[in-house]
Amino acid sequence: MKRTVLYDKHIELNAKMIEFAGYMMPLQYQGITEEHLATRNDCGVFDVSHMGEILITGKETRKFVDYIFSGKIPNTNKMSYGFLLNENGGIVDDLMIYYFDDEQILFVVNASNLEKDFEWIKKHKEGYDVKVENISNDLAQLAIQGPNAEKHLVRLVSTRISDLKLFDFAKFIFLEEELIISRSGYTGEDGFEVYSSKKAILHLFNALIENGATPCGLGARDTLRFEAAMPLYGNEIDENINPIEAGLKFGVDFSKDFIGKNALEKVIETGVARKLVALELLDRGIARHGYDVEKGGNRIGYITTGYMIPGQNKAYALAYLDLDYTSLGTVVDIKVRNRLISSVVRNKKFLNKKYKK
Repeated sequence: MKRTVLYDKHIELNAKMIEFAGYMMPLQYQGITEEHLATRNDCGVFDVSHMGEILITGKETRKFVDYIFSGKIPNTNKMSYGFLLNENGGIVDDLMIYYFDDEQILFVVNASNLEKDFEWIKKHKEGYDVKVENISNDLAQLAIQGPNAEKHLVRLVSTRISDLKLFDFAKFIFLEEELIISRSGYTGEDGFEVYSSKKAILHLFNALIENGATPCGLGARDTLRFEAAMPLYGNEIDENINPIEAGLKFGVDFSKDFIGKNALEKVIETGVARKLVALELLDRGIARHGYDVEKGGNRIGYITTGYMIPGQNKAYALAYLDLDYTSLGTVVDIKVRNRLISSVVRNKKFLNKKYKK
């Protein structure tokens, strides 16, 4: 089992540790609710060193990435969200790319998909003058999230951090080590993601905690991304789900050619049979991943994620439902063990996102 450079610090902070994607990772420290609210109200810091980083370099890097990545290729020092798709339009993975220049682009992929993605990318590079490297073991990563995230990072690193807009990134120096800092995250809050050497990330994590940032685990990371209605691979998206039915068309640039484009164009032409929707539970209970959703005794879909959102005292869920039942206000039943819980289809705005544009 792998350990991140912060493992000993997690133990020192009495974190509850779990296995995730081959790593021992903190699930929580003081509690998921406390960490969720600390991020919403102040600043949470997350060890996300388990994430995968794949570096693509070479003369045809831009051309190659433009073909295998569904999203728009951004400008220098910008990020872009999109997908690796199979020929059927199913999602191999969702990811962020960091565009340094035409000959250097960094892919940041889901930890559980790293090896699959790496092999998939290498399989498709034939005929392109590019080099594909898995550099995940060379880097560590932090996510600093919340309304006071900028204040914490500026104090420790540089006032230039304030100049970053959403999906910008730049290089900074901290304790004579290079940091790559992007204004981005997975919480719906303003925040930053930081990549550097293991030594620098360890020192930065310690400094953030000493200055009052709250250490947060994977539990709060999941409740936060859910409240922001962001997808989790293996729940809302997988290789049998396409971006159109997942409501993620914004991660697809149809003005160019890419793997899976023909399949997605057919989906748009014929229409989807199901859609990802948000549900608000009308009765007591929590809908868990995999629970069936019914209407009139017939199965019409399934739950992808469900939580009682900290601070809201309401239970919500995301679910795939047959198209006929996806209109706002439609009442459906969630099968929770041996009983049915009424819920209503609503918009996905569980949270008003607070990004710095």
